[in-house]
Amino acid sequence: MAYTDFISLVHKSTKRDYLARVNEYPKAEAAKLAKRFDYDYWDGDRKIGYGGYKYDGRWRKVAQAMVDHYGIQPGQRILDVGCGKGFILYDFLQLVPGLEVRGIDISQYAIDHAKEEIQEFLQVGNANQLPFADHSFDLIISINTLHNLYCYDMFEAFREIERVGRTHKYICVESYRNEAEKVNLLYWQLTCEGFYTPEEWQWWFKQTGYTGDHSFIFFE
Repeated sequence: MAYTDFISLVHKSTKRDYLARVNEYPKAEAAKLAKRFDYDYWDGDRKIGYGGYKYDGRWRKVAQAMVDHYGIQPGQRILDVGCGKGFILYDFLQLVPGLEVRGIDISQYAIDHAKEEIQEFLQVGNANQLPFADHSFDLIISINTLHNLYCYDMFEAFREIERVGRTHKYICVESYRNEAEKVNLLYWQLTCEGFYTPEEWQWWFKQTGYTGDHSFIFFE
């Protein structure tokens, strides 16, 4: 298991006004709407989520970094746990034709509005019960998803990722290293249920038997 950062270039490209996040719109109402994971979260106002999540190629460099790092080859199988609209899976297919990709997400809206080219490979489901056979994927990724689960579901999700993974696994979750980053995380987040330091995440990895790679998003 190694700390491997694929996400910083995407995460740090977004400018965030943390105070505006809590002052411009009632935060509790925004979180309530966001946790439905429907139109408001994906394509509604920025105060409630992505503010319109359209394909723009932002994840292509992340997919390329993973292809290079893990040596992804045609014929291998990739699963995205928390795939949303499936944009990074589309990028994987563009970079390595002949891959087999699958995605699972809690949001029916996201699946219904996924990129058309890969929609047939995506399905609604929960990370705590993956509908796939043991050791059936060469790479499993989960980006900005597992911290949205309550601890008991997150525990099972890590176990499920281990179960269906065959070789490589990578997760990215939100975290904080100091009080300033904790406050920024609390101000910015809308759907997070697990607020843990890197040391606490390491504890979770040990408890669940997770052996894959990981990285953290910090709100600096």
